[in-house]
Amino acid sequence: MADPNTPAPAKRNAFSRFLDGVEWLGNLLPHPVTLFAVLAVGIVLLSGLFGWMGLAVEDPRPAGSTGVAENGMIEAVSLLNADGLRRIFTGMVDNFTGFAPLGVVLVAMLGVGVAERSGLLSAAVRAMVLGAPKHLVTVAIVFAGVISNTASEVGYVVLVPLAAAIFYALGRHPLAGMAAAFAGVSGGYSANLLIGTIDPLLAGITEEAAQLIDPEYTVVATANYYFMAASTFLVTIVGSLVTILIVEPRLGKYDRSGADESILDDSMMKPLEANERKGLVWAGLAFLGVLGVMALTLAPDWGVLRNPETGDRIDSPFFDGFVVWILIFFVALGYAYGRATGTMKTDRDIINAMAHALSTLGLYIVLVFFAAQFVAFFGWTNLGAITAVSGANFLQDTGLTGPALFFLFILMCAVINLSLGSASAQWAVTAPIFVPMLMIIGYSPEAIQAAYRIGDSTTNIITPMMSYFGLILAWATRYDKNLGVGTMIALMLPYSIAFLFLWSIFFYVWTFILGLPVGPGSPTYYTMGG
Repeated sequence: MADPNTPAPAKRNAFSRFLDGVEWLGNLLPHPVTLFAVLAVGIVLLSGLFGWMGLAVEDPRPAGSTGVAENGMIEAVSLLNADGLRRIFTGMVDNFTGFAPLGVVLVAMLGVGVAERSGLLSAAVRAMVLGAPKHLVTVAIVFAGVISNTASEVGYVVLVPLAAAIFYALGRHPLAGMAAAFAGVSGGYSANLLIGTIDPLLAGITEEAAQLIDPEYTVVATANYYFMAASTFLVTIVGSLVTILIVEPRLGKYDRSGADESILDDSMMKPLEANERKGLVWAGLAFLGVLGVMALTLAPDWGVLRNPETGDRIDSPFFDGFVVWILIFFVALGYAYGRATGTMKTDRDIINAMAHALSTLGLYIVLVFFAAQFVAFFGWTNLGAITAVSGANFLQDTGLTGPALFFLFILMCAVINLSLGSASAQWAVTAPIFVPMLMIIGYSPEAIQAAYRIGDSTTNIITPMMSYFGLILAWATRYDKNLGVGTMIALMLPYSIAFLFLWSIFFYVWTFILGLPVGPGSPTYYTMGG
């Protein structure tokens, strides 16, 4: 007979059952490493089929542009022939070592390892969360994730695992903290209060596309600043509410039986001791010192890390090499804390901390090897570009001309992002189609770019094609060793749905109802010949 004091299980609504179905289906997939290996082999086989069929689409980029074939077509390239197999064998090592996120993660983790082993991260987390209101912590994490997009590696490498530790320290489910941070960093990728490196990159692509219609048209890096700054608060509010109302209730109480015990530090809820407070003071001084050095390399006209040709601060070696600052930042703060508390005394302590940090990334490195092959094969075969252009042509064929067109445009960009994860790569292929097309019917390149950025951001968190998805998955499995791709996608899907729906409506209201510009000097409408 059932115990009358045992609470009845909570009823699951239709959306919860839908997410359960997504998780079940996703977890039918093999281990992520196996999945990428199978996908890589599948791309080789498909390339052979499509190459034999002569699959091709018209290249939307101007003739003579870099990478455009003489016949103006993007053709499927077969890897299932002698040339293709030679390319696979000779390129496999370079694919692995040249996979951009791998180097970023390894270098950043050298510094994070020092901060972690010294005890700095534990003390900083406890100082941050003890006594903090539960829901305010969630808001702070999502907001910090959005702001970290200025140097996105910080968010992926540092904030996401840190958020899991913060939630665990508060007695909350660590995967909910990880999801909140991931949603801010990646789901809200284009929103920010600051101008980041992606802004001038996208603006340059948009300008080239606009000049196909208007050779004198220019697009500046701040073209979307007003809208993206306002979007920061939208993403923060929506991401926080999804975490509190949907993700945490669905996850329930955390069961630590499936976790790597080395990352579950129950002492994190203990009050700070005197030597820890002293260590944080010294770490704070080190923080000010690093900030001072950073400012000297960027702020003055003679700053050595400004762009040597233009003097620009955004498009500069400072931001291009920001992962080095992450390394310096955490080594300096971690060592300062360790010296003050006695946890670090010699260079050997720093070296051992770095070695330990890299030793925890074994699964991620294995996953990267196979993911890098898949991404490289996808690019070599042109199947990613063909998919993007085909989707763009489908939207063009619908013949929509009113503002409602942007809902379909944003949705299509979000779908394409599932297979072509790079924001700049996707825009380089699709901008020459959409920017001229929408300019002709009366919309400005700046507004078109803003809409694109919504679609590009919102599905980052549910596609394994996103460069850092494997890293997030590897960290999540440290809290739940049985977690699979389907669980991760189901965890993040509510954020994608909410961001895509509400951010699209926000764009429509901002531009077409309120008539606000998306950035300084950025109108919503464009007049041919005006």
